Amino acid sequence: MMIPLMIDFSGKRVVIFGGGEVGARKAAYFCEETEVTVVSRSFSPAFDELTVRRVEMTLAGIGDYELDSLIKAAFLVIAATQDTTLNDRIGRYCAIRAVLFNNADGKAGDVTLPSQLKGKHYTISISTSGESPGISRFLREHIGQSYPNLDGMIEVQNQLRITLKQKIPDQERRSRILHEVLDDESIWKALEGGTRPAWEIIERRYLS
Repeated sequence: MMIPLMIDFSGKRVVIFGGGEVGARKAAYFCEETEVTVVSRSFSPAFDELTVRRVEMTLAGIGDYELDSLIKAAFLVIAATQDTTLNDRIGRYCAIRAVLFNNADGKAGDVTLPSQLKGKHYTISISTSGESPGISRFLREHIGQSYPNLDGMIEVQNQLRITLKQKIPDQERRSRILHEVLDDESIWKALEGGTRPAWEIIERRYLS
């Protein structure tokens, strides 16, 4: 059973087998956060936009020693080749090495990569465990369209928390005000012009 986690990838290595479009999407998921090595005979043009280390190697018939040497130093390995037998073999070596494994075929692995919606102050991950990628994409797009100013709301909520702690000793009342601000459509609307107009409404309506 999968359990959602947030993992700090600082200093950790991700190794991806496969230089096609799928491999590029997987690399894009990680390359801004950590070191990514991609092993393949050839590479999709999509890799030209990504900061990854390329290892040019023919994977068909790769020997046990070569495969093990590529896997053993990784924190996470992703098999994204067109050869399902090879992908399964990579997964077995990861199990031996106790290395986390994601199979791009959607078959059994330790890790599923969720659909992500990211802002400056937040990350929202959505997964259907591979059963319906379309639903994950739909929810991500719906949330993004419905709440385009999430970063601004997070900023004013943080400022409001600090201000309320200074002004109101009652924690229950502070919590109620925070939730009322979240439900206030006029504040969400004001955030279209930045945090200052939104904060002016908060000061007038909730802090005066």
